Amino acid sequence: MNIRSRLGTKDFYKMVLGIAVPMIIQNGLTNFVSLLDNLMIGGVGTNAISGVAIANQLMFVFWLLMFGATAGVGIFTAQFYGKGDTKGVRDTFRFKLIANTTLALAAGVVYYLLAPTMVSWFLKGDGTPEDAAQTLEIGVDYINIIIASLVPIGLSYAYSGTLRDTGNTRVPMVATMVAIFVNLAGNAVLIYGLFGLPAMGANGAAVATVVSRYVELLVLMIYTGTHSASNPFIIDAFRSFRMPLKLVSQFVLKSLPLMANETLWAFGMTVLNQCYSFRSLDAVAAVNIEQTLWNLMTVAFIAVGESIGIVVGQRLGAGEVDVAKDYAIKMRDLTVVFAAACGIIMMMLAPFFPMFYNTTNEVRSLATILIVLSGIVMPLMAFTHASYFIIRAGGNTLITFVFDCGYTWLIVVPLAYCLSRFTSVSVPVMMFSVQWAELIKCTVGEIMVRSGIWAKNIVQD
Repeated sequence: MNIRSRLGTKDFYKMVLGIAVPMIIQNGLTNFVSLLDNLMIGGVGTNAISGVAIANQLMFVFWLLMFGATAGVGIFTAQFYGKGDTKGVRDTFRFKLIANTTLALAAGVVYYLLAPTMVSWFLKGDGTPEDAAQTLEIGVDYINIIIASLVPIGLSYAYSGTLRDTGNTRVPMVATMVAIFVNLAGNAVLIYGLFGLPAMGANGAAVATVVSRYVELLVLMIYTGTHSASNPFIIDAFRSFRMPLKLVSQFVLKSLPLMANETLWAFGMTVLNQCYSFRSLDAVAAVNIEQTLWNLMTVAFIAVGESIGIVVGQRLGAGEVDVAKDYAIKMRDLTVVFAAACGIIMMMLAPFFPMFYNTTNEVRSLATILIVLSGIVMPLMAFTHASYFIIRAGGNTLITFVFDCGYTWLIVVPLAYCLSRFTSVSVPVMMFSVQWAELIKCTVGEIMVRSGIWAKNIVQD
């Protein structure tokens, strides 16, 4: 394919950006608030930064579990919508509601029972016993409060996922914006104790997050329920939760590999961060600073990558397989371009961003190095991210599992574990080694995408 043929038309980019831009804004605002959360909590001290960072890393497993459960069925949603099958879309929505609520309740029990043990995994590195004890207490308290948000998060994923898969990315963006306003206001009041209220520190940030999640769900429910003409899947959606058994079995078969993939991948990232923390408690704070900026800088390429699943999935559902293949390559190229630009910006911010945190010079210096390393490797991450969504769009979630989770647990985790336990290399050397192993995944992703084995219409019957 020559360069000219790889460039899309004006209408193509208008269509792609029409879906991706609201997602970019939504993810950008979410991560910007996460940045402000970190800065506000960072004003409390290094132990607060570390405790909340550990708690959020553990909660990250749940968020990815929800993403996997919703995305697995979302493959059907996008293809049913492309086919024009409203009943099929409605069935996927019902399944998401049931599955996400069940998983959220189960996750809440696990976090409540195991929070002290899980937080302590990250407190093995160098540091004083007093700092470790305070970090443990902050992390456990934060988790115990955040548990109250798990069910509304699961339900919000069901609503927003269905809206996105049917091409409506603006409403989830608006719901997130409203929730962000509530979260920011709550943070300002509860962390530092404004208007005569007690200063709750990190716990105040957790309470504000819980309230904002309920507000986000309320916005999504009100909009969808009052706009049934443009969202016909909501009509009679709650009258009965009966679904064709064959269809449910297909949902489960497609969802389980993705749920397993996202959960194990998230757990793999948790283990990876634990390997970094094995060097010192300073590494926990430095990695948190780096990942906060990373999350903000990656919103563009992540949103474009996620829009691949929507655009390509709808074309597959409509039976336009060749068009889907063509769109997939063009959108992956666009994803990498966005990532390269954001990676440069991230490296430019590296010397300045850590200065916003109330922490030691050692933590700031380490964070600066990690930010530069991450900025350099961002285009590689974007390439594999887009390849993942291309492969997933056709419904072959088993191949997706092998591509994503197999790489994480066969290469990334063993490499990080060996470097942390059996060598004395620094955290930057560990991160550099792990990040550039991504070249292996890029090669595999290119072969799989070019083969076309992923391009399947799974709703044609």
